[in-house]
Amino acid sequence: MITPVILCGGSGTRLWPLSRKAYPKQFVPLVGDNTLFQTSALRASGDGFCKPLVITNSDFRFIVQDQLAAAGLAAQTIMIEPAARNTAPAVLAAALHAQSGDPDAVLLVAPSDHVVPDAAAFVAAVHAGMRSVEQGRLVTFGITPTYPETGYGYLELAQDPKGEAGPVALSRFVEKPDMARAQQMQESGKYLWNSGIFLFRARDIIAAFHQYMPDMLQLATQAVADAQEDIGFLRLAPEPWAQIEDISIDHAVMEKADNLSVVPFAAGWSDLGGWDAVWREGARDAQGVQISGAATSIDCEDTLLRSDSDDLELVGIGLKDMVVVAMNDAVLVADKSRAQDVKLAVAALKKKGAKQATELPKDHRPWGWFESLALGSRFQVKRIHVHPGAALSLQSHFHRSEHWIVVEGTAKVTVDTETRLVTENQSIYIPLGAVHRMENPGKVPMVLIEVQTGSYVGEDDIVRYEDKYARGQGAKG
Repeated sequence: MITPVILCGGSGTRLWPLSRKAYPKQFVPLVGDNTLFQTSALRASGDGFCKPLVITNSDFRFIVQDQLAAAGLAAQTIMIEPAARNTAPAVLAAALHAQSGDPDAVLLVAPSDHVVPDAAAFVAAVHAGMRSVEQGRLVTFGITPTYPETGYGYLELAQDPKGEAGPVALSRFVEKPDMARAQQMQESGKYLWNSGIFLFRARDIIAAFHQYMPDMLQLATQAVADAQEDIGFLRLAPEPWAQIEDISIDHAVMEKADNLSVVPFAAGWSDLGGWDAVWREGARDAQGVQISGAATSIDCEDTLLRSDSDDLELVGIGLKDMVVVAMNDAVLVADKSRAQDVKLAVAALKKKGAKQATELPKDHRPWGWFESLALGSRFQVKRIHVHPGAALSLQSHFHRSEHWIVVEGTAKVTVDTETRLVTENQSIYIPLGAVHRMENPGKVPMVLIEVQTGSYVGEDDIVRYEDKYARGQGAKG
């Protein structure tokens, strides 16, 4: 049995404005109906696979849980990193945790944001790699290049695999090349894209860390040993974790190890590292135009047009080799050849203090989500969506009062000592300073419109008394 280890902590800034720090690309249905994270989990499920071990951060833990459930899956463990430390510490923590439960555990480590159209071919490649795993080798998966790519690292093979489906010998890792070098490497047939997907026994990768990164092994062992259960999640100990070096698994171990094998994979793969990759992977019309959402193309060629708002009609006229992505609060217009430079836009927005750099209009919380419909100096109007069985914290505010109007479902509302049900087309007033909570006791989503009025309507005006999601006073919502 193979345990999938899904790395789920990235921010995906190159797919801004759709992907942002608060809700990155792995949680978005970019290609197909499922999100990239759901597809990654489904790809490594079924016969021969255990329930996945997911490594994420505190902000994403409930999103991970909800999206797995929506896909009909459940994690064996959702491990929370106290701070981002790149892939090496995350993989090591997963290996230590897995080995504690099974000394012979085999791990398939994969990012949560990759596209692999042929899941059956991928599973076949994983099983082919098991031949090397059983010999104590560390296996990586190399993607047969279909074009000269400068955004990926490469794997140099000792010889041309010539269609070999099983593991082959690895010569060395190669950093991201310039275009001329990328063309040479593609033509040689001896180079594969580095997918960042690995297969090994837990004890073998731990042994590699013992040899090459002993200090990290000591700290990670302590972080796992002192980890705390937190309402169904496993939170790594923050003190030792804070001392761990921020480094990738490639630089920490793989580039130094002498027991590596590579499984070539030619059945299609993308890490969706930019809007140009989304254009390549998605369906296009005869003119090479990919349309998503409320978008219209007039005489466009080789262009991506995407509107992620039902209320915003996007029209492209005479565009060629362009990317246009429209959302309620931000619009991206870029030459497709400059797709990798979208991260520069994010940096520029951060510098000017624009909230669009990191935040989305729809703010996801453990209990559901909300979006601001109107905002003034002394008022705010929100739409709030609460999942079935979910509840906001018991809280009060110093600077605002609130009016709640239920428009879908039924709300169970507590105001000080009184609790009552509020159904569709009914409303309730929450005075300033009142201790209150809203819950959804039903089996369908509950939606209400909240009107806030007061001298300050910021999200940090909250005193929390009880919270089923164990968030502290500094948390929002």
